[in-house]
Amino acid sequence: MTQDLLELVKDGVALLTLNRPDRLNAMSRPMLDALLEALPRLAADPEVGAVVLTGAGRAFCAGGDVKAMAEGRESEGTTLEERAQALRARMEVSRWLHEMPMPTIAMVRGAAAGAGLSLALACDLRVAGDTARFAPAFARVGYSGDFGGSWFLTRLVGTAKARELYYTADIVDAQQALRLGLANRVVPDARLEEETLALARRLAGGPRVALRYMKRNFNAAETGTLKDALDLEAWHHTRCGMTEDHREAAKAFVEKREPVFRGR
Repeated sequence: MTQDLLELVKDGVALLTLNRPDRLNAMSRPMLDALLEALPRLAADPEVGAVVLTGAGRAFCAGGDVKAMAEGRESEGTTLEERAQALRARMEVSRWLHEMPMPTIAMVRGAAAGAGLSLALACDLRVAGDTARFAPAFARVGYSGDFGGSWFLTRLVGTAKARELYYTADIVDAQQALRLGLANRVVPDARLEEETLALARRLAGGPRVALRYMKRNFNAAETGTLKDALDLEAWHHTRCGMTEDHREAAKAFVEKREPVFRGR
């Protein structure tokens, strides 16, 4: 079992920590393999209502390991096809963060660069410390980008700004990220973990069935038509109306108290 990824589940929240602080949590094969094992398992775990992804030490994730690139150790396989397929398999991490049924939150301290930025963008929400730096750094190392960054960034900031950031590799600080919509919240570093986990616990304690269908609606809305969205919302809204959580929430509203959700 690798130590490149740490996992802790508490109060309905799974905390996944990228753990190569001496390399600013640059990606490694064991780290990505561990994520590919953990994310599907957590997605199916009824005790988990939210997932937080963060990095150990002073950075979120520096992306690919540039030292390994320079030494020719980054790619697997010898042919173009073998290398592309190996990379594509590990890029499933981004799809799981985006599509797993519970909310996912990136807790960003320090640098989120290159593919590390892509992982942060793949999450539903991003809570940034005031030292956070968002860097689409691919151009700096002669790469075009991976882990879905171009797809996520385009949807968050628009195509013109996304292209500018990729082409120039400009670094975006925390306040700029907030203005652009890259970050949902910016808090002092000293309170980053406290506030992020409080948000995660709030979501985990919410109506999990409804949140799951909300996420499906928003994911579908990114590429579908209005008609598709209306059809999907009608089915999902009706389904949520048949849950115990909905009945409890309606009763709590009438009784002027906070609802107690049970995820069913």
